[in-house]
Amino acid sequence: MPAWLITGSSRGIGFELAKQLAANSANTVFATCRKPDAANSLNELAKSHKNVHVVALDVDDEASAAAAAETVKSALPAGAGIDYLINNAGWGVRVSFEEEEIATIAAVFNTHVLGALRVFRAFLPLLKLGTRKVVVSVSSELGSLAYVDDPRVGSAFPSYSIAKTGLNMLTRKIAKQYPDFIVFAFAPGWIKTEMGGSGAEYEVDDAVKRHIKIYETATLEKHTDKFINQFEDPVAW
Repeated sequence: MPAWLITGSSRGIGFELAKQLAANSANTVFATCRKPDAANSLNELAKSHKNVHVVALDVDDEASAAAAAETVKSALPAGAGIDYLINNAGWGVRVSFEEEEIATIAAVFNTHVLGALRVFRAFLPLLKLGTRKVVVSVSSELGSLAYVDDPRVGSAFPSYSIAKTGLNMLTRKIAKQYPDFIVFAFAPGWIKTEMGGSGAEYEVDDAVKRHIKIYETATLEKHTDKFINQFEDPVAW
């Protein structure tokens, strides 16, 4: 039974990923969020699917990540590990550098880059016990240095873009240090979620179906140390 750990599961892509994975009873889904008591949709999903476990995890807090790893370990069979770690938690604000506080830029970076690192380090022992050892950094084309020249991107979402660029480098460093892990950065697309907005290009249910297919079929040879989109096309770093 593949075990999945998803951060940022209370809404958007993370919630849809948990929901679609839960539909397959062969999966064990550890759906994490900062405030489980307020995650009504996620709790309802767990009530109707015994293979879903809601776990408290604030990626901004190292102690929270360590506690979440212990919770997941205790819920797994003895000696079992995590097969898929999906670092999905994130947020951003659409303001210019003139408007954005330095503290906000630091906070966005903390969540996307240091948060992903905290989670990876906390769950590393369980990843080593897993069969698949897939680590996905949910990034964005906004983190691509090449895409800055695209007029649709330009100076938009500066702190979010900086953070995703940092996440991409973190991903490559992890891939280099753990060559037996399947580690890659993933651009999920502009999706109709609370963050993406109603004017986004893709419906969340259709997009997440594509995401899952990529995750489940990812290989060391084709995916490790790569940056790809939801159609499995390469994205320029």
